[in-house]
Amino acid sequence: MSNPDELLVAISAAVESERSNQMSLTVVVGGAVITGRLAPEAVWRERVAEVLRDSDRLGPFSDVFAGGSRESRPSRGEAPTHLHFHLARILQGSLGIPETGGMYRVAIDDVSAWTVGDLSYSDR
Repeated sequence: MSNPDELLVAISAAVESERSNQMSLTVVVGGAVITGRLAPEAVWRERVAEVLRDSDRLGPFSDVFAGGSRESRPSRGEAPTHLHFHLARILQGSLGIPETGGMYRVAIDDVSAWTVGDLSYSDR
């Protein structure tokens, strides 16, 4: 049985309740470093659905995110189980992949380390 980091759960709950997307966070998951800003799950799902909807091949999957299975989402008062990143990058050497940032969903239980802030590399 896992024991999620209470502070990380509280940060995620605050993002969910405030409907804010300004909280920057960097996490380590399975050895990968992911850095970006957190978004409320509903906002994250909407944005992913928009991107998929604009794709000829992936358009049919947009409904999974837009309407989605609400049963699998935490109800009010229930602790969040996932972090929803937007404008996020996986840091690899001096690169951030993708350069423009992507949309990542990370299980809180899988986070082995984290820090507040959006990390980036510089050659200077």
